[in-house]
Amino acid sequence: MSPESTATRYAELLLRSLGVVRPAAITAPGEHPAIAWARSGLMWLTGPADGPPQMCPAPLAACAEGALAALWAVAGSQPALAPGAASLLGERAAAAGLSRRGTISAGRGCRLLPTADGWIAASLVREDDWLLVPAWLEESPGAWNWARLVTTVQCRRTEALVERARLLGLAVTPMNAPASSTPSWLRLEHGRSWEGDSRSQGRAPVVIDLTALWAGPLCAHLLQLCGAHVIKVESRQRPDGARRGPGVFFNLLNAGKASVALDFDSTRDRDALRRLCASADIVLEASRPRALRQLGLQAEALIDENPRLTWVSLTGYGRAEPQAAWVAYGDDAGVAGGLSALLHEVSGTPLFCGDAIADPLTGLHAAVAALQSQRSGGGRLVSLTLRDVVAHCVGFETPRDGRALRRRRDEWLALLEARGIVPDPPRARVPIDRAAALGADNTAVLGRVSADL
Repeated sequence: MSPESTATRYAELLLRSLGVVRPAAITAPGEHPAIAWARSGLMWLTGPADGPPQMCPAPLAACAEGALAALWAVAGSQPALAPGAASLLGERAAAAGLSRRGTISAGRGCRLLPTADGWIAASLVREDDWLLVPAWLEESPGAWNWARLVTTVQCRRTEALVERARLLGLAVTPMNAPASSTPSWLRLEHGRSWEGDSRSQGRAPVVIDLTALWAGPLCAHLLQLCGAHVIKVESRQRPDGARRGPGVFFNLLNAGKASVALDFDSTRDRDALRRLCASADIVLEASRPRALRQLGLQAEALIDENPRLTWVSLTGYGRAEPQAAWVAYGDDAGVAGGLSALLHEVSGTPLFCGDAIADPLTGLHAAVAALQSQRSGGGRLVSLTLRDVVAHCVGFETPRDGRALRRRRDEWLALLEARGIVPDPPRARVPIDRAAALGADNTAVLGRVSADL
């Protein structure tokens, strides 16, 4: 089996799982997965802060290239401004000036912590997360920091730590070994089965983007490159947190999208939100189903009302309880999907892989599913989880036993050395424009939806 066609084989696998039996020509990079890894910026971002970049024996960058190739195949052509998957994977790190830190995530908000019987990943990215730490550990309040946390959890059992953290809404996961069998990368939760190849549509699909941060906005951005009209909907009180981050990164993902800001405590604005979703071709969201129902949004009911609607749900672990309540971010979801344990196996040290790796991988995969569903008639609720997308990539053509993993790592490193290839730092594209100000398009968008009633 030729390693040069890894991305193509992965693209074909994704399309088959979506019912595409006669895919259009797939144009995917033919480079070796080790070279794709080195050039993606992920290798540069993986490893100890004071040590060399690390090779990952799973073909993550090649899988990302394959997902992007599958998207262009569904779209029917590659857009003129099409990015390479390599730039997408490290774009946030490039925009924010991040670097590898070993057991500390590149963004510093997540850490791998030793416990009495293993390791956990804990993401404490918000001030409110730290306020919950005493309740999580059943300790007295006071000055909590990472040093005190390390000392406390190293005497506790992993299962108890994770269970209590999840009950409190903290993003904590065990450092899971890669799954013994590769999970599916998506679930069809409601609606029509996957059938037939994609077909050309007469007009640009309308996408309602209810997501924030990285995975969902990236998915919407890729759909926009495929010709979709994207409306980004945010809470007026709690807009997308990425607006407070590097402007380059926010502009890259959100320039060209119409911006609508709503007050979700207002009955009038909740009604407007429902009208927007009911009139869309694709809705992207990354919320708990219960939270959406409180806003008057039930995906299944909206699909039954509008049989051309594709609803894409992004979660950390799934829509069913109790997993629906488990919080996840890109770094800890990568750990849950098996990446840190995989790196531990080949390097002897638990390490974070890339920067919030589950986010861009999930955004890429979600775009393929969303566009293929829309092109084949819609009428589906599709869910993707950050953990399972990572686990699916980890399991693609990756050896299962430690000896074979280490042999692959050594062979891939030798290949880079023989060809004189050194890891590239992550890089970001240049934004084509600035993202719209919050709510800049309220009048135009909401007026148009009301007129269509």
